[in-house]
Amino acid sequence: MGALPVFRWRLAPDGYATRRQLRAQGLRPGGQDVAAQLERPRRRRGPLVAYLYRVDLAVPVRPMTPARRAALAKANAARRLCPACRRDAGYVIPAALGTCVPCAYPGPNGSDGSIREQC
Repeated sequence: MGALPVFRWRLAPDGYATRRQLRAQGLRPGGQDVAAQLERPRRRRGPLVAYLYRVDLAVPVRPMTPARRAALAKANAARRLCPACRRDAGYVIPAALGTCVPCAYPGPNGSDGSIREQC
C-alpha cells in the first residue's frame, strides 16, 4: 500500500470520516484500513493527526445484546470499586489516584468523611 493521502484540517473531501464521526452516524470502520489522514499544524510541535475511513465501506454498529450490556455494567462497576476500602465510590476511580478520593487524601475527618472524636 502506498502513502496515505493527507488533508489539511477541516478540508477533507466528502466520503471520509473519523471513528467518532462514523459512530455518530451509527457506523464503524468494519475492518477497513485507514484511507487518509488529517493534519492540523501546531507551533513548536508535530501536527495533530486524525485518521479517516471511507464512509461507503463502513458497516453498521453491532446491536447491544443483553449479555454485552451485563458485561459492560460489570466492568464499569469494577472501575468504581475502591481497592482500599472496598466501597463503591459513586464515580470511576481515577487511575492517577488508584483509590477513591477519601482514601487517597485522608483528612482529619477520616477516610470515610465522618467526624472523629478528638482527644
